Amino acid sequence: MEGGERLLTGDSALALGSCTGVTGVALVVAPGSGTGVTEFRETRAAQDFFATCRSPKLCCELTLQPLRRFPLDAAIIFSDILVVPQALGMEVVMVPGKGPTFTEPLKEVEDLLKLRQKVDVTAELGYVFQAITLTRHSLEGRVPLIGFSGAPWTLMSYMIEGGGSTTMSKAKSWLYRHPEASHRLLRLLADVIIDYLVGQVAAGAQALQLFESHGGHLGPEQFQEFALPYIRDIARAVKSKLKEEALPLVPMIIFAKDAHYALRDLSHAGYEVVGLDWTIRPQEARAQTGKDVTLQGNLDPCALYAPKEKIGELVKKMLEGFGTQRYIANLGHGLYPDMNPEHVGAFVEAVHAHSRHINKHS
Repeated sequence: MEGGERLLTGDSALALGSCTGVTGVALVVAPGSGTGVTEFRETRAAQDFFATCRSPKLCCELTLQPLRRFPLDAAIIFSDILVVPQALGMEVVMVPGKGPTFTEPLKEVEDLLKLRQKVDVTAELGYVFQAITLTRHSLEGRVPLIGFSGAPWTLMSYMIEGGGSTTMSKAKSWLYRHPEASHRLLRLLADVIIDYLVGQVAAGAQALQLFESHGGHLGPEQFQEFALPYIRDIARAVKSKLKEEALPLVPMIIFAKDAHYALRDLSHAGYEVVGLDWTIRPQEARAQTGKDVTLQGNLDPCALYAPKEKIGELVKKMLEGFGTQRYIANLGHGLYPDMNPEHVGAFVEAVHAHSRHINKHS
């Protein structure tokens, strides 16, 4: 591949996992976060957040809005990772100033009996599939569309904590006090996620991302026991079911925030792309993952508060750190609601400009 512009095309094989050059910007917005796009915020403010998630038409519009403003190379469907706990029967509401809140979080092992043990993903999450199909048609092949889900441990932690937490102490206490029940819950979540991701591909998603956003709250041993096995199993089972159902074997991306100790294992977990947050140097990440996996990341989102010239310098340094082989330029996490859209544009433009220069002289 050459150049840094529009290298990912919607009707191509979407070779995210076999990129041989800098692939431009697949700007992935963290599900449920603000995007720094004014019209996006105005559309979302018009109604309840999860009501928006359940509207295929609104999700399509919110997915397309950033593409109208910025020359991005991929789109990620507008949704939220917490639609999976909702599919299991839990109520989640968006509380202004607080964020997502579970009205009845899991407190005791017996509470697991309140969850649906069998989930018909088409019945419970069909609105996401409809949004994907509508958006895929609206994109008309301009850029690929990425679907996603939260990973089991991250979803489990929300379901027990009842919302966000700086320590995840309630959820982690389950791992120590109720390991068997924790595995039952993680297995239930993994089974739903597998069907959910396969359904997204059937609906038109051309790549899939799994977000283990709370991975960094686990130590290496806990990650090995309670996160990694399910991350591996999801990749293996999704690909197996895609084959069985004669669906495209789309690339899969794993992003485990702050789980640097697991990068070597994650690079062999069955995913074509490993996403990185901003707290690891590109060279260190490549040394751990090897040359056979594509890396995605990893500019600190807060760098977009800097002057435009500084953003350009930081992007140049990032691209030089990763090199031109098997790399997708991206932020190390989602955007924040108060970010200036012009600075987001400066980031995108800088990636395109510097990637063209690097590819030209490599």
